[in-house]
Amino acid sequence: MSANGNSASGKPAVELVNISKRFPGVVANDNVSLALWPGEVHVLLGENGAGKSTLIALLAGLQQPDEGHIEIAGERRQITSPSAALALGIGTVFQHNMLVPSLTVAENLLLGAPWWQRPGRAGLARALATIGKDFGLDVPLDAKAGEISLGEQQQVEIVRALLHKSRVLILDEATSMMTPKGIEVLGQLMRKLAASGLAIVFITHKLDEALNFGDRISILRRGRKIAQLAPERLKTLDKTQARSEIIKAMFARQDEQSDAAAPLPRPQLAAKADLDISALSIAPEPGLPGLADISLTVRSGEIVGIAGIDGNGQKQLAEALAGQRALASGTIRLGGAPVEHLTAGARHKLGLRYLTDDRLTEATVASFPLNLNLLLKTIGEEPFWRRGIEQTREIHAHAEQQVKRYDIRTPGIHTPIGKLSGGNIQKALLARELAGDAKAMIFNKPTYGLDYQNIALSRARIRESAERGLAVLLISTDLDELLELSDRIAVMSQGRIAGIVENGPEARWAVGNLMVGEAA
Repeated sequence: MSANGNSASGKPAVELVNISKRFPGVVANDNVSLALWPGEVHVLLGENGAGKSTLIALLAGLQQPDEGHIEIAGERRQITSPSAALALGIGTVFQHNMLVPSLTVAENLLLGAPWWQRPGRAGLARALATIGKDFGLDVPLDAKAGEISLGEQQQVEIVRALLHKSRVLILDEATSMMTPKGIEVLGQLMRKLAASGLAIVFITHKLDEALNFGDRISILRRGRKIAQLAPERLKTLDKTQARSEIIKAMFARQDEQSDAAAPLPRPQLAAKADLDISALSIAPEPGLPGLADISLTVRSGEIVGIAGIDGNGQKQLAEALAGQRALASGTIRLGGAPVEHLTAGARHKLGLRYLTDDRLTEATVASFPLNLNLLLKTIGEEPFWRRGIEQTREIHAHAEQQVKRYDIRTPGIHTPIGKLSGGNIQKALLARELAGDAKAMIFNKPTYGLDYQNIALSRARIRESAERGLAVLLISTDLDELLELSDRIAVMSQGRIAGIVENGPEARWAVGNLMVGEAA
């Protein structure tokens, strides 16, 4: 094996060749080629939606490419299932572990192997002793998988891949729930595994981890591989230069975006904050971050963006503000009045509105007709119900008015909302939340999964909300969207606000730095 990790045969362990993968309305991977070399830690960087997860799903046998192919040790192969991936030497440790919690560690390690290849208890113990000696991995065979720590569960997943004689080990967001010490230990383990001849794929959002552990760094953006720092190139750069080059690739506008809209000029903002959040904290839950000491003000007529990689507490913040999550501490004021003690329904009635990112299972009842979904948060209230009796004429008139005003394309107001397109469901939700005396609006990924036309329409509604005087909190993983719409952008990381950036010519770089763990 050569110093740069190339195998003696001169062929990658696994190579993705011109891979494209599409889903309805989304090009997840667009002509991506990657070579995974033995003895090398290959880091994949990119924002949410960059295409990393789809590439991993293709390698793990969970998806099939629409175009392009995969080569293993120079031979073109199809990976038809997760068991086929394991048989071909590709082991994947997903961000959320795939162990069966009610089974023991030993039983989990044997899952997926054909019965004639299972080593038995004594053979498993011998294999683990060898792995423990070579890599320092020690897992308790008789413990229930659901009762060991997250770090130990991750070790079990790595051991399972090693037991299957993997040539490639994929670590998907492996450090997301780790302590700094755990991250350091994992980094040392990756170096040992690479030195043994494995090709390691390490997916992270943290720039320090990429630079500390990576031999090669590939950067994905909107489904494309837009840059790669090969080992030879990395050796010529110090960390400051490498950071600058990576951030420029991750966050610079692409050519086709050069004419994207600039931030809109705003009228003079009101001095008072219509939405005032002070020292807000919530307790973490299994697999979910808590929030710690969040303080933020949003003035009437202002759009404050919330940036950050998914999973850093953005949804928990939105739900805490909307009244769907209990606070551990802190205050929330709407128009100067405290609301943190109120229910979600009471907050909605006072004008604090929330548009969730989960259109079909949280925001709507798919089998209910459009006209009732437009009133879902006010069912039983006047003027559409009187003394518990449905006022059909008023409900129909309201629905017809909203369909016309928001251009909701539907066969009729009695059509089940689940039968409408994603864009028309989103129009209906905007109509519902912006109705009545709204004072503050929380948008959580409002354009996610929409086509270009509906993205433009949704962004126009967000602008109109601010122009009407609402205090708008806009949560998005699309940095271009935040830069187009926001007056200020707060960046969340691990349940905290890492920094707040005033929108302007340098905002892209300041926000990008904060998103990858650098100082603003």
